[in-house]
Amino acid sequence: MTRVLITGGGSGTGADMARAFAAQGHEVVITGRDAARLEAVAGGLIRAVPGDVSDEDQVRRIFDAAGPCQVVIANAGIAEAAPFARTTLDQFSRIMAVNLTGVFLTFRQALSQMGPGGRLIAVSSAAGLRGAAYASAYAASKHGVMGLVRSIALEVASKRITANAICPSYLDTEMTGRTLDGIMAKTGRDRDAALAALTARNPQGRLIAPAEVTGAALWLASDAAAGVNGQAIVLDGGESA
Repeated sequence: MTRVLITGGGSGTGADMARAFAAQGHEVVITGRDAARLEAVAGGLIRAVPGDVSDEDQVRRIFDAAGPCQVVIANAGIAEAAPFARTTLDQFSRIMAVNLTGVFLTFRQALSQMGPGGRLIAVSSAAGLRGAAYASAYAASKHGVMGLVRSIALEVASKRITANAICPSYLDTEMTGRTLDGIMAKTGRDRDAALAALTARNPQGRLIAPAEVTGAALWLASDAAAGVNGQAIVLDGGESA
């Protein structure tokens, strides 16, 4: 049985991944800031350890409580939209703290106890591979994740550990729901029109399902992906083709 740690595991994609890894017989530890949400997901092979990935001491305590993990998925993330000129330093710093510093702290602590064959997986974003109007701080944080993943991959390759990122476009999750609410409030569009605007760049014209990210994570954690290292697995319906 492999022990898998998933940050941001209390909802959305994190919860979906936790359930899927547990269903395959792995021991799963989920972490996040909302203890009640974590407990709602936990049970059986899923264990909840509350914590904030942007806090170094808390990340250390999360791993102490979890024990050595061979698969670590940095999934925790936040998003806020604003024109660049009106993006505040507080917004920028808050997004960077969770989306980039959180991955740095999570992966650094993971490597302190990870053995050969380990897997580091970051849930990044298609916005980490291109620009994103009205989401400059978010896009910058995800570009940072890609630089981090590719650099770590080179350092850990000789230890038979891999580091990769999954880069979906807009996901069918609560976070995207809040984005839709913002579009509706600012433009007066109804939900269908807001959704159409959000998915217009995706050639398939749809949101990406959490299960698709989960499928990619399961594959990256498998023996079949042992030679995949430093890669961005893009889930965007062909937008970046």
